[in-house]
Amino acid sequence: MAQGEVLFEFSQVGRQMRVAAFDAATGVEVIVITPVTATKTQMQQLALAKLRRKLGEGAAPPASPGKFA
Repeated sequence: MAQGEVLFEFSQVGRQMRVAAFDAATGVEVIVITPVTATKTQMQQLALAKLRRKLGEGAAPPASPGKFA
């Protein structure tokens, strides 16, 4: 998703906003829930960051093997 087109969809659900971000080239979609008091820019930035992580462009935390009890 280097500089591809991203589409956003906003749906208010009570006191929260459901924001969907779609990568136009791949059709990959992510959804975030934000407070309605957040600005539109903040909502878009959050959704875009999640979309980039899903597409492998974000700085993902290092994978740790974890521990099992």
